[in-house]
Formats: sequence, C-alpha cells, structure tokens
Amino acid sequence: MKPLKQFSIPFTGLKIGKHQFEFEVDNSFFDAFEYSLVKKGNLKASVELDKQETMLILQFHIEGTIELDCDKCLSFFNAPVNISERQIVKFAEDNLESDDLEIIILNKKESEIDISGMMYEFINVSVPYVKVCEENGEGSQCDKEMIAKLESLTSANKEEEENTNDDPRWAALKKLK
Repeated sequence: MKPLKQFSIPFTGLKIGKHQFEFEVDNSFFDAFEYSLVKKGNLKASVELDKQETMLILQFHIEGTIELDCDKCLSFFNAPVNISERQIVKFAEDNLESDDLEIIILNKKESEIDISGMMYEFINVSVPYVKVCEENGEGSQCDKEMIAKLESLTSANKEEEENTNDDPRWAALKKLK
C-alpha cells in the first residue's frame, strides 16, 4: 500500500494543540482499495488534528468530485462531494475495542495514525444509494439514446406479457377492474 503512505500522520513530535494537514485524493488512492465503489475522483482533504494529553480529535473536511456510473443510463458523471466528519482517537495500554464507532483506541506505543481508511469510508458512505446523472445538479442529463432503448425494450416486454396472459381465468379477473 505504497500510495497510502502519505496519509499517515506522525503525532508524537507534535505539540499539544491544533495542527492542520492537507491531502490530495486522486485515482491512485481509490486504486489501493480493491472493491471500492468509487474508482476515480479529484478531492482535497483538510484534516485538523487537535492533540490532547490522552486523545486526538480529528476533524475531516473533504471536498471535490468523484466519478460515478448512472444507475439509469449507465454513463459516467462527476458528482460533487462535500464531507465534514469527526473522529476521536484515544490512547490505552492494551489494544482494546471501542463500542462507539466515533472512537478509535490506539496503543500508547503508536507514533502515527493512518487516516486513509477513515477517508475511504467517509467518501464511500457519501455515495448516494441511487446514482442518477440528472440529480447531479451540474446540468448533466441521462444519455437520451440509452433511455430510448430502455423504454422500447420495456414496452416490447409489456406487449409480450399481455399476449401470453390469455388464460381464461385471468380474463375473468380482468373484468372486475
């Protein structure tokens, strides 16, 4: 995972207080994750690390565009992303598990934190459940040729379905409409 090495923040040499970090997220970032929903993107991430005695508080702000494929017409489009998230990192003697998803437990012997996994999750969770070009808001519209082809196929299937439903039992039920 060489391309993700740049997303490690060494916090041991930092003074107590707030520190700002900037990261560029591009296609090589998404290539490092094999089954990523997002394959291409151009994002800028700013991370504010608030170092305290017993914990770190990370404030993420990720902004830019990611390339998604439309669920309606299958063409690719750029979707805007604007994410603001917070992550708390606490230090412990043992490698304990935290029940709270917002809290990560690190061993006190650790000297740096890898934020690539957190950023990956934030970006993938921001992907809409239904991805449609027209809802993008940048004036892009679905591929008209593909939509016409889909509509012609669905109308042909409806006609075929109506022709195969010549069972007299169904005809009696249709009269009830």
